[in-house]
Amino acid sequence: MIKVLIADDHAIVRRGLKQILAEDPGVSVFGEASNAAETLEKVRQETWDVLILDITLPDASGLDVLKQLKCEKPKLPVLVLSMHSEDQYAVRVLKAGASGFMNKESAPEQLLEAIKKVLKGGKYVSPTLAEKLASELGGESSALPHMILSDREYHVLCRIASGKTVMEIAQEMSLSVKTISTYRARILEKMSMKTNAELTRYALQNKLVL
Repeated sequence: MIKVLIADDHAIVRRGLKQILAEDPGVSVFGEASNAAETLEKVRQETWDVLILDITLPDASGLDVLKQLKCEKPKLPVLVLSMHSEDQYAVRVLKAGASGFMNKESAPEQLLEAIKKVLKGGKYVSPTLAEKLASELGGESSALPHMILSDREYHVLCRIASGKTVMEIAQEMSLSVKTISTYRARILEKMSMKTNAELTRYALQNKLVL
């Protein structure tokens, strides 16, 4: 009996994931969480075999949830399943302790394969991502400006490039407008840029936004 907790703010996504996983007779117990707080609460209250976690949650970043869980439940396998591309978050979530990363457009059979692999203690990555990680280890991508940003700075960069205002980003991340403005200033300084337009152009060129 495998217990799977699905953390995603869209009910239709949670239902779809349950239907896919239910095709495997070994996966028979499911739990659901629609935000970061609920996810942390359920992980603390019950024992789960694997957590399927979305990056974008309404009250916090999935990256923050992942980091918190790696402190509290270091042995819990976390498979990140996101609408964002591998170029945006895959390397970061794996560095933060995730057992795998998948795009939501992946084929259903890949999800079952990923679950089985992480349950055995392995890491699930696509061939493209494996190549990217190899480059990371070799230091080949260290020259890219966005790689020196902290996870929160990177999150703000992606939101700015997506056209969101400072106030919208503050609400999404449950932070003050002043804090987001500080992050923006740090991003511009670290990346040697001066305007949101430059940040947006860079993000589009490097496929950091959809």
